[in-house]
Amino acid sequence: MQNQLTVKNLFKKYENKPLLAGVSFTVKEGETICLLGRSGSGKSTILRIIAGIEQPESGEVFWNQQNMKDIPVHQRNFGFMFQDYALFPHMNVFENVAFGLRMQNLPAETIREKVDAILRKVKMEQFSHRNVQDLSGGEQQRVALARAFAPEPKLMMLDEPLGALDRTLKEQLMDEIRFILHESNIPAIYVTHDQEEAFTIADRLVLLHDGQVVQDAPPEEIYLYPHSSWVAEFLGLSNLMVGKILSVEPLWVETPLGNLKIERQKVNRLQTGDSVTVLLRPDSLMIDDKEINVFPVKIKDQIYLGDQWKVKMMIGQYDFIFYTSAALKSTNFQHVSLNPKKINIFLDAK
Repeated sequence: MQNQLTVKNLFKKYENKPLLAGVSFTVKEGETICLLGRSGSGKSTILRIIAGIEQPESGEVFWNQQNMKDIPVHQRNFGFMFQDYALFPHMNVFENVAFGLRMQNLPAETIREKVDAILRKVKMEQFSHRNVQDLSGGEQQRVALARAFAPEPKLMMLDEPLGALDRTLKEQLMDEIRFILHESNIPAIYVTHDQEEAFTIADRLVLLHDGQVVQDAPPEEIYLYPHSSWVAEFLGLSNLMVGKILSVEPLWVETPLGNLKIERQKVNRLQTGDSVTVLLRPDSLMIDDKEINVFPVKIKDQIYLGDQWKVKMMIGQYDFIFYTSAALKSTNFQHVSLNPKKINIFLDAK
């Protein structure tokens, strides 16, 4: 049987206010999930409950079929990596990484082999005898990663591990962390509020809002088919407006811009007359195809981003942002069309 962590129906209050309100998810062997949500959404609290550092008001954590409620922290063999690294300043790199292995009472030669191997993976083998206080932030992060992986934990938990690093270093380390997690085959939970980190590292995203899981799916599915307007806005998809279902087969929606034809929806129980929120995806703009969903627009600005153009435009009284492979005509006014396959609707209109 493959190893699996199961979190079932966690409830937790903070200062007498609900923080977690029935959170459930699983992490399978070799899988990396990311808990993604705004600050204060309970992400770190979930990790602390799994680690045994905190207890929920109700709910359970299982490792395979074993309830972890009465298992002490030190007996769970779950790895934990913090944002502040928590390295021992009086120890060098080798000693920091070897610390957890020595707690397992392993032979000295075995410890050396394991430390050398993990330091090679994080590209720190040349720094073995360097004092950790003499390392850069990125180097300390690598040492912390090595120390967390060295004891070969059953589960790895990483709490905002790249939060203190600059963008260039963060991008480099995201790829390295993803590689190490997949190569180790250890189930992992990665906590962040940074969407780029989440999409780069995770096999699955678990989105948290108001103490609940609002969507649990692979990154591509969440981006293409967000379950609600909140998820869309959280992902930075801001081209939203209200609408009303005119017909279901085919799907036509009345909007302030005019009537829109929409395809490929994953929304069940749509009925004529339903109020919906409409999302025009940022890549839904079509310049050459003028057969369907055609509207006059006013171009307000175009910004070159290297591999694409960011186009700010007004359709009717609404401001929208789209991304195109080429700049639009320089004239302020022209007609464009919206791809019916790249428009989402949500049954959460207010």
